[in-house]
Amino acid sequence: MRTKALADQIDALLPQTQCTQCGYDGCRPYAEAIAGQNEAINRCPPGGQAGVHALAVLLQRPEPVLDPECGEPGPLVLAHIDEAHCIGCTLCIQACPVDAIVGANKMMHTVVPDLCTGCKLCLPPCPVDCISLHPAGYEWTPTHAAAARQHHQRRQARLRQKHPENQPLAARTLSNKAALSTAANGDAQTRQQAIAQALARARAKRQQQA
Repeated sequence: MRTKALADQIDALLPQTQCTQCGYDGCRPYAEAIAGQNEAINRCPPGGQAGVHALAVLLQRPEPVLDPECGEPGPLVLAHIDEAHCIGCTLCIQACPVDAIVGANKMMHTVVPDLCTGCKLCLPPCPVDCISLHPAGYEWTPTHAAAARQHHQRRQARLRQKHPENQPLAARTLSNKAALSTAANGDAQTRQQAIAQALARARAKRQQQA
């Protein structure tokens, strides 16, 4: 119980981008490794040196320099899909840890900016390189982290419910899509409405940021 409580405290200090740069499958597994396995506290690039400092204070450990092998910290970026080149393969949807990408098979996908954590996990699987990163224009805050944690937990719960026998396999199937994307694979009218609404919201958000 003490280890779980400590993991909760550590997890609360992590940025919840779920980028896996630390070498673990998300922020919670990393927190549990720090709490239970004495893992290094300097493996989170999104948290930066400030994050390392916060963990060092909590755990009463010396403060090491951020491990450059895990990546370099930088300003928050958001993914953007070039709609003209998207082929609707759904691979980015499957890769997104917080359900920030919506779309349907063989139909255009889009990123919901308010949900994107800038984890960059959608970039490698895209077969046509139609995803790019753009400056978010704002700082990542504890409020953003708390929302991202909730989105990730909902996704994980959906995976466990649909594929309790094999989590790694579930992460590579279409069942990890958010409710909106799932609905978009239904009847034609539902599909068109779901995609149109998502695209409208994403475009409106981009216009506001322009």
